[in-house]
Amino acid sequence: MAVVEVEPVREQPGQAAGRPPPSGSLRRNRNFLLLFSGQLVSAIGSQVSQLAFPLLILAVTGSPAQAGFLGAMRGFVYVLFGLPAGAYVDRWDRKKVMILSDSGRALALGSIPVALAIGRLTLVQLYLVTFVEGMLFIFFGLAETACLSRIVRKEQLPAAVSLNEGTYSLSSLLGPSVGGALYSIGRGFPFVADAVSYAISALSVFFIKMDFQEERTQAKLHIRDEITEGMRWLWQQPTIRFLCWVNGGVNLMYGGWTLLLISLAQRQGAASFAIGLMFASGGVGSLLGTAFAASVQHRFTVGTIMVWISWLFVITWVPYAWAPNILWLSIVNAVGFVFLPIYATTHFSYRLVLIPDALQGRVNSVFRLVTFGAGMLGFALTGVLLQRFGPITTVYIGAVPAALLAVLTTINPQVRHAGRIADAHTG
Repeated sequence: MAVVEVEPVREQPGQAAGRPPPSGSLRRNRNFLLLFSGQLVSAIGSQVSQLAFPLLILAVTGSPAQAGFLGAMRGFVYVLFGLPAGAYVDRWDRKKVMILSDSGRALALGSIPVALAIGRLTLVQLYLVTFVEGMLFIFFGLAETACLSRIVRKEQLPAAVSLNEGTYSLSSLLGPSVGGALYSIGRGFPFVADAVSYAISALSVFFIKMDFQEERTQAKLHIRDEITEGMRWLWQQPTIRFLCWVNGGVNLMYGGWTLLLISLAQRQGAASFAIGLMFASGGVGSLLGTAFAASVQHRFTVGTIMVWISWLFVITWVPYAWAPNILWLSIVNAVGFVFLPIYATTHFSYRLVLIPDALQGRVNSVFRLVTFGAGMLGFALTGVLLQRFGPITTVYIGAVPAALLAVLTTINPQVRHAGRIADAHTG
């Protein structure tokens, strides 16, 4: 991901205050660049600690199942807070929600190196940090998703989503290698880095000068009725509804991916730094996929992309079990990640265009409830399977839901007939 140069932005005559420029590239959009740069730093920090968390749990407990249960905590938190968070994000000031959420995440992650330094780190604290960080992640993520269609114009959404996906691709390249190196120096350093990245993200949002939502003219309903309104809208959109379940299926398959790859690498005697480089290979593949995502979306329909990618997920999953050493495991990982950003940017852009601004938080909260709920199950199940059968058999078992997902996507008529993102209209 190339660094985007900031150009001075001059408000055009007749341009509404706080709205994106009427034309030109995203690099002329100061507000988007602030959001983009803050999320790039935050994403790298998250990747640093994402590798360190299972390594720390395995070091403290020696139990893959315990690491799986801790990883599943985030999904459990989403089951508790996901739907009401979406309704509150549509009610509250989204900018304040994002600033407070990242400030709280910085404090939560910062408590881990403090506890390590005084020799008081416990498993209970790790569960509490995961719970708090996961809850604030829900609010921040929903607010960020909801405000994106305000910060950029509809025709620029695919490009903006591709750039955002690129931040995660680049973070997947840099974060794990940095995380592995920092963890080798000291167990607390990756969490210091992540805490600082959240603080930087909060500052970047603070300096964005615009409203993060349209003015609300409709009277507020009871929170339960507002949640129901978002769910009803999603249920009435057959294509978006099915893509929601597809997203859940993908996360069921990849939910315990981090833990699975660590187990595969440790089975081959890899050190923590080498494991970090292996995860970084996924960032290389993801960056390549991000570079092609926009052109793929321009040439093919959403339906065609979803069908092909679902089958490519199956084809690239099984070779994880065949990799004879850490080098081949890294190559397999890089190839598999080429297709993930194409899939992610396609379904994400498609639904952002279709969901009305007043429902962005609520509808996306349903998406994320399914996504993280499935990820929770996937992470916990992966931990149990690893402890019972080992990593190789776990890979083969994971191919079953992937193949089922591909079949269901292929035979679904709404998905097959879904057109291009540029032709979609807000409902």
